[in-house]
Amino acid sequence: MREIVLDTETTGLDPFQGHRLIEIGCIELVNRIPSGQSFHRYLNPEREVPPEAIAIHGLSGDFLKDKPLFGDIVDELLAFIGDAPLIAHNALFDLGFLNAELERAGKTIVMAERLVDTLLLARRKYPAGPNRLDDLCGRYGIDNSRRTKHGALLDAELLAEVYLELIGARQAQLILIETTNGAGGAQLAPAGARARPDSLAARLTTDELEAHLAFISTLGENAIWRQYVLRSRELDPSR
Repeated sequence: MREIVLDTETTGLDPFQGHRLIEIGCIELVNRIPSGQSFHRYLNPEREVPPEAIAIHGLSGDFLKDKPLFGDIVDELLAFIGDAPLIAHNALFDLGFLNAELERAGKTIVMAERLVDTLLLARRKYPAGPNRLDDLCGRYGIDNSRRTKHGALLDAELLAEVYLELIGARQAQLILIETTNGAGGAQLAPAGARARPDSLAARLTTDELEAHLAFISTLGENAIWRQYVLRSRELDPSR
C-alpha cells in the first residue's frame, strides 16, 4: 500500500483571496514505512509574501523570485503522488491551496475523498488536545528540535512519524529476537518463547494411534509420513 504524506507553505490563509503556494513537501510511505522517496519544491508565488507569513515559514519574496512556477512542476508533482491517499494535518487547508493551483494550471483537482486528516485522527484520539504538530511530536517523543520555523518537507517528515503513531503502526505485531541456530548462524524467533515446563497429556488413544500407524504402513516405503513415525518412536520407544 502506497501513501503520501503532504505539507505546504503559503503566502496566506485563503487561496480565494489570491494567496498562493510557495513550498510543497511530500514523503512516500509504502506499507506504512517511509520508502526514502520524497518530493520537495519551493515555488515562485508571483506576488509579495506578507511579513506575517514570513514570520511563520521564513520564506521571503526575494528568496522565491527565482524559483519555478507551480505550472513548471505540476506534472512532476502529479506523477509523484499518483493516485495514493494523501495524509496531511488540517488537510482541507492544504487541499484548498493545492486544488487552486491545479485549476490555475488546467489540471484535474484532487478529490477530498483521498485525504487522511491527521488533525481529525488526533482529535478523536485526544479530544482534550492540544493537537498541533508540535504537541503531537512532544506526546510521542518525536524529535522536532530542527523545527524552528515551519517547512513543508521537514513538517511532512515529522507528520509521517506522527501518523504512524496515531494509527498504531509502530506497535510491533510480532516481536522478533535473534537466536543462534545449531549451524552457528542466526535466525528469528518470537521474543520470550519458553519451553513448556510440563508436557501436555496425549489426546490420542492407543487404538487410534495404532490405526494411524497401520494406515501409514499402506502408503509405501517412501511415504513422508514414515519419517514422523520414526521420529515419534525415537521420542517414545513404547510406541
